[in-house]
Amino acid sequence: MKKTYFISGIDTDCGKTIVTGLIAKYLLLSGKKVITQKMVQTGTEGIADDIIEHRKIMGVPLYEEDKIKITCPYVFHLPASPHLSASLENVTIQSSVIDDSTITLQQKYDVVLLEGAGGLHVPINDSENIIDFLQERDYPLILVSSAKLGSINHTLMSLEVCKNRNIKIAGLIYNNYPANNSAIQNDTINVFQRYLNKYFPTTPIIEIPFIKDNTRVVDFSEML
Repeated sequence: MKKTYFISGIDTDCGKTIVTGLIAKYLLLSGKKVITQKMVQTGTEGIADDIIEHRKIMGVPLYEEDKIKITCPYVFHLPASPHLSASLENVTIQSSVIDDSTITLQQKYDVVLLEGAGGLHVPINDSENIIDFLQERDYPLILVSSAKLGSINHTLMSLEVCKNRNIKIAGLIYNNYPANNSAIQNDTINVFQRYLNKYFPTTPIIEIPFIKDNTRVVDFSEML
């Protein structure tokens, strides 16, 4: 059965691009036909930087779908919120265009990993935030948290809004970067686990160690 997962973070720069690449690598090595998609990329030109990073982590060259921008139909120059970057180029991001790309990829691949931009409440146009897009499509969410200061607040708020919107959470990823205090790390995971036990009892927490190269393989079988 073909499956699409949505990968979002608690904020920007929490590691969701690395996590998306690692999940794709795990699935690829497990014998699945998998591809990643980025709904919108800002701050670059041409092929989306995050798609290029996914392929590096997966250890594969760019796919044909990357070269013709099916895997990321919207790329904008200004590194800002998608709705603003798009408007400055006289473009309105249309959810239907993203959907068309996903449907095209679903026809060829077993699993599509669709990475968002920033956190859940990032606007993609004047009437729609990422969480609206996600809720309407009912994709299972893989939420990426991190060891940064403030992650408890951002993570619990993200989980709370998912609970209120009835969004399925396939897994909570705890990115150990920057891992500089084991007491904080252990306590943070315990806080997350208590919340999940109460509201999302079947949702696992998967820890991602600080990864210095692309050779590491992480086991994501618990959530996929």
